[in-house]
This record gives sequence, C-alpha cells and structure tokens, in this order.
Amino acid sequence: MKVLSLFDGISCGMVALERAGIPVDRYVAYEIDPSAIKISKKNYPQIEHCGDVTKADFTQYQGFDLLIGGSPCQSLSIVQSQTRQHLDGKSKLFFEYVRAKEEMRPKWFLFENVASMNDESKQVISALLGCEPIFIDSGDFSAQERPRCYWTNIPVLLDYKKSSAVLGDVLEKGVNPKYYYDNPLLNIDLTKQVCAKMDFKNHDMHKRVFNPNFKIHTLTCVSGGHQQKKVMLLEKTEGGYMVRVRKLTPVEYERLQTLPDNYTSGVSDGARYTACGNGWTVDVIAHIFTQLKN
Repeated sequence: MKVLSLFDGISCGMVALERAGIPVDRYVAYEIDPSAIKISKKNYPQIEHCGDVTKADFTQYQGFDLLIGGSPCQSLSIVQSQTRQHLDGKSKLFFEYVRAKEEMRPKWFLFENVASMNDESKQVISALLGCEPIFIDSGDFSAQERPRCYWTNIPVLLDYKKSSAVLGDVLEKGVNPKYYYDNPLLNIDLTKQVCAKMDFKNHDMHKRVFNPNFKIHTLTCVSGGHQQKKVMLLEKTEGGYMVRVRKLTPVEYERLQTLPDNYTSGVSDGARYTACGNGWTVDVIAHIFTQLKN
C-alpha cells in the first residue's frame, strides 16, 4: 500500500498499519513540528518527510491507495467552505486535506477530528468529504476516554469487544521522584473518577487528580508546568499507607495512546507529552485499517 499522511505528527498511522498487518510500500508524511519529525524518523527511517502541507503538489501522489490525517478545525463554517482560498489560521489546514483528496484521488481515505466540534463544522466536513462521521471513543480500546469522529470510506466494524482497561493498568513501577507533587489535596473522594484536586493556582482542569480504578480523560498537548495528567496512589509505608500524587510519565502517556513503550523517547518530556496528546489512539486506527485487508 502507498500512503499519504497529512499533519502526520509522530506517524501513528504507520504504527496502526503495521499493527493491522497492512504492508506499506511507501509512506509519505507532511509535518512541520521538529520534535514530532524526530520521533517519526527514529521509529520509521523509511518514511518520506516532505514538510509544509500548504506547499504540496498532491497530483504527484495519484495512484496512492490511502490518504489519512486529522487537522485542527476550529470554527469551520459554511461560508469558509465556499471561500476557502481566502482562509488563514489553523482551520485552513482542513481544506488542504480536501485539496489532497481532490488532487490525488485515493482509493481509501480517513479523516479524524474531535467529536465535540459544533454541528456546522461537522456538516462542512461531511459535505466536502462525501460521507457522514463514525463515532468511536478510544475508551473502547484503551484506558483513555477520547471521543472522536472519523470520516472514512473504509467499511468500519462497530460491533467489537470493548476494553475494560483502566488507568491503573498502564502505570509504571518505580517512577522517578521528580514526577511527584507535595501540594495539598482538596475534595478527596476515592469513589469518583476525578478523586481529588491539587491546591495550587492554575486552571481547574490542571488541578484534577485521577483515580487509577477508572479510565482517564482525553490526553491533550501540554506546554509544561502542571498541565500533565495526575494520578492518586496509595503507597505502602512502614506505618501503613499514604496518599501520594504524581503526574503521569511519558511512557504512561504512550500506553494510554496504545503506542509502544518509549516510542517518543529521544526528545524532552514536554515534547513527548505534546506528541502523544496530538497523536491518534493507535488501536482505534488499527481496528479501522484491519478492514483494508478485505
């Protein structure tokens, strides 16, 4: 199979194709983030990296089998879809995907985006891609809740066994003390998914502490500080047990995205968190791609 991947990130699409057992002859990637490209090249040196998607001539990929991608789509509108040549900002990138589909005419395509986007944006995407979205939550395949819409002409099986994995199933042992916090905790309740909040000045979302007995909320890209997801642990001591809180490690982020351990190693922790947050849940994509074998 010959594959064109737009907004490729860390090449989760390649991992998914490999996991689905789909042989890949060529995998051409458009991505501009240096850390993401470094991670991709470390794992798949055969991938052809081409840089800025807005400068691509997609006609050169006519005859390719598969087009994949997931771009930012903030505030797409009917008006934008009719005047796309005048767009700027991140939402313009979606129309680069549309341009690629029109110019290369792939046999198969897959476009991913957040399920929480407004209805008008979904209508624009559906109209331009010629299909309605399929809803899949990554929690069906992993310990992470990640509701997403997938626009594709690949026939997708929606009758599958759902994963019972929870956050505790992906936690590492012997974690470096640098990941732990000493901040006071508020509203501790071990019966809830968000079982406490850390007492410090930050956005409410970044104060949340997750119960390892539940699935965790969607991973997002981070820019340092306290933005990484946190887990509450009951750790054994000489006198019994103590409650401790730490941020999740990069490897745990990888496991929540069903990536191989240390897939994102070789860049800073912050870049690893961001790469995972911007990536795909591999097992979801692999499930979709499995139908290509038929």
